[in-house]
Amino acid sequence: MYPRPLLGTDPRNDYPVVLLRLALEKSGTPYELKFTPVVMTQDRVLLEIAKGDGGVDIIATMTSQERESKMLAVRIPIDKGLYGWRLPLVRGDRQDLFANVRDLAGLRKLRSGQGHDWPDTGILRGNGVPVSANSSYEALFSMLAAGRIDYFPRAVIEIGPEAAAHPALAIDSHIVIHYPTALYYFVNRNNTQLADAIKRGLEAAIADGSFERLFNQNFGAALRQARLDQRPVIELVNPLLPNGLPLEHRDLWLMPEGAPRAKPGAPGQR
Repeated sequence: MYPRPLLGTDPRNDYPVVLLRLALEKSGTPYELKFTPVVMTQDRVLLEIAKGDGGVDIIATMTSQERESKMLAVRIPIDKGLYGWRLPLVRGDRQDLFANVRDLAGLRKLRSGQGHDWPDTGILRGNGVPVSANSSYEALFSMLAAGRIDYFPRAVIEIGPEAAAHPALAIDSHIVIHYPTALYYFVNRNNTQLADAIKRGLEAAIADGSFERLFNQNFGAALRQARLDQRPVIELVNPLLPNGLPLEHRDLWLMPEGAPRAKPGAPGQR
């Protein structure tokens, strides 16, 4: 059982499902993928997986120390680390907001918005960045449009459809925010059979090139449009990052090169 996506037309939600189907097919183990009957908050999904009673069996979500302590992670970053590359979503009439922001000190002068149960909230706050959190994903766009927050940092591979769905908002063209993280599949800690099947299938998809083809099909255009190599990078530390991130496997990560980087500040420093 997989949690029903927040937005049925959002490619961000489609990709993990399509990739999961591909991995299960290549694992050689028969599985039937079903969706929960209703949309659930992320907190509830994680609780259901940790309980292990069949309410939800698997989710693709950002890793954190807490999540890896409660669930079993398949440690292959299905996003190639791109959930840690964030572009600010801003109001259409404030597109110069980041024109003179080049470091963490400048970022700390602006208020961001995030989901209350997202690891990003803890990461930003851990770097001294002001955050207004909300339990409603859609409410965050309304908060931005109303000026209650200055910007909404979104992953480079998810911001395009979101900006298109909210015409009063715009994608900032000046900077990119980066922190190390990964989007993993998570299952119940006792469901090693499912975790092994997913890992086996993902490794097969990586080996035969089908993983790369699916990734480029979904996100190649977004990456080209983002011009990450032409943006100053504001580096943040990730105080929630668990041990075991497979950084030694460079083929699993996409690391844009060439952009000037600001060194990360100490966590919590203001």
